[in-house]
Amino acid sequence: MRYIGTVQAVVTAADVEREPTAAELAGIEVEMPVILAEVELLDAQIMTLGRPASEVDVRRIRRAERKLLAERRRLANLGRQNPAGVGA
Repeated sequence: MRYIGTVQAVVTAADVEREPTAAELAGIEVEMPVILAEVELLDAQIMTLGRPASEVDVRRIRRAERKLLAERRRLANLGRQNPAGVGA
């Protein structure tokens, strides 16, 4: 049997050890509001897993969904305005 573990370590080592470029960091910064809105929606959904959703829970989920859609729309519109920049 031939092991390829050492070959994989050499191939993946370059990706793990390198730092993100300035363009990658800028892209993350632009997408951060969408990421935070997704986390907020996930938190609202997780709170209702163990029990029936109350009216407050339903409102919280709807609010988080609207916020996420607004952030995705903002990001999409930003991408159309600046096609040369970094984005999703």
